[in-house]
Amino acid sequence: MGRFETLDYEAGEDGVAWVTLDRPEVHNAFDARMMRELRTLWRELREDDAVRVVVLTGAGERAFCTGVDRGALGDPELRIGTRGGTPLHFDDPGDWISPKTAGDLWKPVVAAVNGMACGGAFYLLGQVEFIIAAEHATFFDPHTSYGMAAVFESMAMLQRMPLGEVMRMQLMGAHERLSARRAHEIGLVQEVVPASELREAAGRVAATIASQPPLAVQATLRAVWYAQELGYRQALEVAKTLVQVGNDPQSLAEGQASFASGARTPWRLR
Repeated sequence: MGRFETLDYEAGEDGVAWVTLDRPEVHNAFDARMMRELRTLWRELREDDAVRVVVLTGAGERAFCTGVDRGALGDPELRIGTRGGTPLHFDDPGDWISPKTAGDLWKPVVAAVNGMACGGAFYLLGQVEFIIAAEHATFFDPHTSYGMAAVFESMAMLQRMPLGEVMRMQLMGAHERLSARRAHEIGLVQEVVPASELREAAGRVAATIASQPPLAVQATLRAVWYAQELGYRQALEVAKTLVQVGNDPQSLAEGQASFASGARTPWRLR
């Protein structure tokens, strides 16, 4: 894995890779370099079979990510809009940072949110599998307060939050923030823990997922996303292929042998 200036990358022996947005001096906001490095990293992770699960977090305790670095908005690479002579060539720099859009990465990504998550952070959170948040984490989108339409971010959050909650968060702009507790109540966040326990909690679930047969995990992941994005009948057609692809004979045999032996997996109540 290459070296990065705006990201901290750590791969463990348990199949879990840790990706940390590492610009704490600007609340881990992304500039053009971070965008390029994220796109490179997501695509490299596709090729690394030793990595089965990714945990995504931010450096420090104040912020996970606050979107685009406003101090870097003069950079042409960060300009959202049309290119060339017609409105049909539209660029959105957010396409460079999301694991599925930018990297076509279909390994599980778990977000560990350690502070503010706002604006362009939703490009990232919209494409993770689930979110674990520290108790002090907050979620908000200031776009409308500064005269900007919250479009891509709103669409991403509508995949994870009820309509009324998305409307309220996006239209209230910088005037209101969603607490970790409220985010958990509405299903945006799946677990809330003290800040001191965030890494342990994220690492525990990531390591558990990574310990299971990767083909079955990745096919399950794809099935859920297909069902979210396609019509139900369309998703069922894709499901027939996913069942054939995701049921690896060796893993099935090992699982059957384990069950037949009487061994049962220790479980934890959440």
